[in-house]
Amino acid sequence: MGFHIANEPDADKVLDEYPFAVLMGMMLDQQYGMEHAFRGGWKVLGRFGTLDPAAIAAAEPETFKELCSQTPAIHRFPGSMAARLQELATLIESKYDGDVTRLWTEPTTGKELFKRVQELPGFGKQKAQIFVALLAKQLGIRPEGWEAVAGDYALDGYRSVADVVDADSLGKVREYKQLKKAEAKAAK
Repeated sequence: MGFHIANEPDADKVLDEYPFAVLMGMMLDQQYGMEHAFRGGWKVLGRFGTLDPAAIAAAEPETFKELCSQTPAIHRFPGSMAARLQELATLIESKYDGDVTRLWTEPTTGKELFKRVQELPGFGKQKAQIFVALLAKQLGIRPEGWEAVAGDYALDGYRSVADVVDADSLGKVREYKQLKKAEAKAAK
């Protein structure tokens, strides 16, 4: 099964082939459409030539920012996200020797996986829960207790990017998010 999150075949192929692109997409999925966020790796690969965390971490920051800001930009806030992407790449390089898969293949419990994900720049509790659910549902990474740390995102349904497997499920997740925003707004 391949990814269908970016809703763009070439970008989804990059997600299938480059694990760092999946992590990058999750990081960029903030105040930005999820399918656009998950196209970030494809854009960086096409412009920078690699998704190697060491190369991204070592890139000259201003040059990398310009590359990320080219139209179409990697995010609606390309400058700050380029810096965060370099910070993420630096952490993966220093803590996991550049092998992003170690982030999720080494933990033996959901708690340990969740803790590792929360250490990443830009990953608060909810984003970490969603990423744990994405790893479980899309990649089969299911250490003991993953459901408990992922919370409701572990359930069947259309709650988050973890549940996007085609254009139809993308639409259902989008509807769910809009409903939740409307409920939150009404509760204020």
